[in-house]
Amino acid sequence: MWFFARDPVRDFPFELSPEPAEGGPPGPWALHSGRKKATGSPVSIFVYDVKPGAEEQTQVAKAAFKRLKTLRHPNILAYIDGLETDKCLHVVTEAVTPLGMYLKARAEAGGLKELELSWGLHQIVKALSFLVNDCSLIHNNVCMAAVFVDRAGEWKLGGLDYMYSAQGNGGGPPSKGIPELEQYDPPELADSSGRAVREKWSADMWRLGCLIWEVFNGPLPRATALRNPGKIPKSLVPHYCELVGANPKVRPNPARFLQNCRAPGGFMSNRFVETNLFLEEIQIKEPAEKQKFFQELSKSLDSFPEDFCRHKVLPQLLTAFEFGNAGAVVLTPLFKVGKFLSTEEYQQKIIPVVVKMFSSTDRAMRIRLLQQMEQFIQYLDEPTVNTQIFPHVVHGFLDTNPAIREQTVKSMLLLAPKLNEANLNVELMKHFARLQARDEQGPIRCNTTVCLGKIGSYLSASTRHRVLTSAFSRATKDPFAPSRVAGVLGFAATHNLYSMSDCAHKILPVLCGLTVDPEKSVRDQAFKAIRSFLSKLESVSEDPTQLADVEKDVHAASSPGMGGAAASWAGWAVTGVSSLTSKLIRAHPTAAPAESVLAQHDNWNTGSQASRSRQVSQTINPDHKSPESDWSSWEAEGSWDQGWQEPNPQEPPPEGTRLASEYNWGGPEPSDKGDPFASLSARQEAGTQRRPDPWGDDNWEGLETENRQVKAELARKKREERRREMEAKRAEKKAAKGPMKLGTRKLD
Repeated sequence: MWFFARDPVRDFPFELSPEPAEGGPPGPWALHSGRKKATGSPVSIFVYDVKPGAEEQTQVAKAAFKRLKTLRHPNILAYIDGLETDKCLHVVTEAVTPLGMYLKARAEAGGLKELELSWGLHQIVKALSFLVNDCSLIHNNVCMAAVFVDRAGEWKLGGLDYMYSAQGNGGGPPSKGIPELEQYDPPELADSSGRAVREKWSADMWRLGCLIWEVFNGPLPRATALRNPGKIPKSLVPHYCELVGANPKVRPNPARFLQNCRAPGGFMSNRFVETNLFLEEIQIKEPAEKQKFFQELSKSLDSFPEDFCRHKVLPQLLTAFEFGNAGAVVLTPLFKVGKFLSTEEYQQKIIPVVVKMFSSTDRAMRIRLLQQMEQFIQYLDEPTVNTQIFPHVVHGFLDTNPAIREQTVKSMLLLAPKLNEANLNVELMKHFARLQARDEQGPIRCNTTVCLGKIGSYLSASTRHRVLTSAFSRATKDPFAPSRVAGVLGFAATHNLYSMSDCAHKILPVLCGLTVDPEKSVRDQAFKAIRSFLSKLESVSEDPTQLADVEKDVHAASSPGMGGAAASWAGWAVTGVSSLTSKLIRAHPTAAPAESVLAQHDNWNTGSQASRSRQVSQTINPDHKSPESDWSSWEAEGSWDQGWQEPNPQEPPPEGTRLASEYNWGGPEPSDKGDPFASLSARQEAGTQRRPDPWGDDNWEGLETENRQVKAELARKKREERRREMEAKRAEKKAAKGPMKLGTRKLD
């Protein structure tokens, strides 16, 4: 029986590139990029080929292999796996790039910031401190070739080939035999007399000075060049001079060098180093410290390197949410870092966390998710939105906190394009109907009307026909004047979704009633809308062939492009209402719990819709004035920045408070003439108690249906009243005749 020896290199679970990477370390080791066969994750593989006659060098390589295997420190190159045969040595580490190649690539891309260099040098000095103070080891090879950079921009100390014990056991330092490395040796090593008094760290600190010089000035041509600091920052120069001093006795211990550089005003005293140090110890920090750290982190992320944010900050944020109960405070930095990710990475790392956050009962978490939805909505697919996001979001419509109800309404602008038929046309409309009819906050009722007008084009044709006219008609009866304005503008924004018959019989009668509204802003918008609808009707009357083109969107399927001619009104209305709601909530603190987060600076990105508002459809007859041109003028004429507050029904308004009719809500400048409709303001002077609303049910049926129901109810009541009257008359007549005697016969 024959037995075949297995090839250990072929069975090695890592695959390396055929050619070594450019810029590898000098000496016998060749650096190859590689990957793990099972997962495809990237690694770096250092390869040493055993050559005959190089036994001493082979022993040095094997010693380095052993050192790297046993030394574990965050700032030392991380060992993953290894292979040792008679022909070669393979050392697998985390994926890294030689520092020289990294600096060259970053210089071509604009150069490294001082923040990055300060943290990189901090890591190397910390690694040296660990070796000399904790392990009593001398690295003996600190130089550019011994430093590597991982994908997060973290500097790692490698090159352990010539390491030896500071305690003298195991022999002295091994011979290098490589001129490129020997140029970094300190001058006292050339003194064969051995009279120079030095500390165990003196030689490595000299080499650290050479490394600092090369980082800022490039390759070191000769040792005398160290006398000129060159481009080394001024805050680092005094400490650098200590490193390259001729007297080895005064060179500082690595720990003291770090302490000196971390002093106030020092080179390593900055926000970036502090952030990294906190992240390294985050597991042992108190919850209050973590909360404060994450709150302040967002301000600093813009100045931090992108790779650092992606590969170091992001994992810590995800861990803090999953296991640290960090809560809503991680959302802002999380979404900020998410901007650096590709679509695939975002789907893999951020979206699962977002989906889990939506199921949270933490109000602060929910409102921050709603406020920042525009940052991640494009990464959510429709099944995820309909099955995992929307069912949790709709709970916000029923929340007792007005700020959450408002943000929930506003979030529908982003979610509506991704909702399915049932969620959009049934579930959402049910909640909108209740908010518009029953919510005690006028601005929220107004925002609901605004949102409905903006998402109207996404609704199905049957839902549009059943909902829009009734909803906007209801808004025109709202005691809150901006809601009535929003109702008028809602008709304008969705003008192309109504048939000519509905315009004449349903919409114009409602608008005409608003021409005597006590608020001038309502009257102005009503007259404007009436003129536009009449112009449309007149255009079709003059040229009936235009009817099919004008009504082309009435029965069309839902489309995000419909109704774009007047969509710019939504941006005007929403911006103002957001401010209104915030001021209203502040004016009535009892209506909002203490933990609420007010939406005071929200921006409803309506730029794309506003740009579409200028795309006016052309009619068939080019000589006739297009009725659509009247809708292109529905721009924001003003804002509600001055705010509005509903007076407390139990208390009179404070002295000096202006009535709502005295504000300029975006219309023309107020004139000095008296308001001819001032006598009608009695309707508003009754306070803000909401009058009985015939639209108070939770469905939006047609106006005719409501009228028929009212008439039927009146007829039923009359019949019931007539029946009771007849019964009363019979009882009265019977009582007047008295009881009948036994055996007598009733005579008619």
